[in-house]
Amino acid sequence: MTRKEKAGFVAEKLTELYPKTTIPLDHTDPYTLLVAVVLSAQCTDKKVNEITPLLFAQARTPQQMVKLSVEEIQDIIRPCGLSPMKSKGIHGLSRIILEEHGGEVPANMAALERMPGVGHKTASVVMVQAFGMPAFPVDTHIHRLAWRWGLSTGKSVEHTEADLKKLFPKERWADLHLQMIYFGREYCPAKAHDPHTCPICSIIGRKELFA
Repeated sequence: MTRKEKAGFVAEKLTELYPKTTIPLDHTDPYTLLVAVVLSAQCTDKKVNEITPLLFAQARTPQQMVKLSVEEIQDIIRPCGLSPMKSKGIHGLSRIILEEHGGEVPANMAALERMPGVGHKTASVVMVQAFGMPAFPVDTHIHRLAWRWGLSTGKSVEHTEADLKKLFPKERWADLHLQMIYFGREYCPAKAHDPHTCPICSIIGRKELFA
């Protein structure tokens, strides 16, 4: 198969397995989504969804969040890991949203990426899931799958993102991002992966997987 043919097979199989996709992080608006995605770094979605109700009970808007101290935020989000960095990021981005964006999360990739605690992947998730703007966030699951399926060389997350954007139409990016995450968790994990039984690797997986 060519890379384009592989992409077509992947898109068809993922749609068959996951016809409807919803973001696994609980949120109610762009701000609560932004905070949840920041918390999800090196943390499971399940744990984030356990902690965000506790945090949002205290502050669910940037106006309320800046009234908490960094230490108070850190105490609440500690179970998510990396709490010193994440608490500073959440407090800092909330202040910037108030001071520079009128209290609203900006629908602008560059503006989001300038905020503390917000990297390219986090900004991409917010752009595509909160604002419906074309973006293809690449996390460790997607990076791994793109290499296994021969859709990218896998040299870097940035390289993988560029390769996937060339292979799939913009209108599919939002769904594919989530479909690939779900597939990676259910069928194609980083460890204890059997390419012979994987619904996609068994068909188009790199030969190195079967060595």
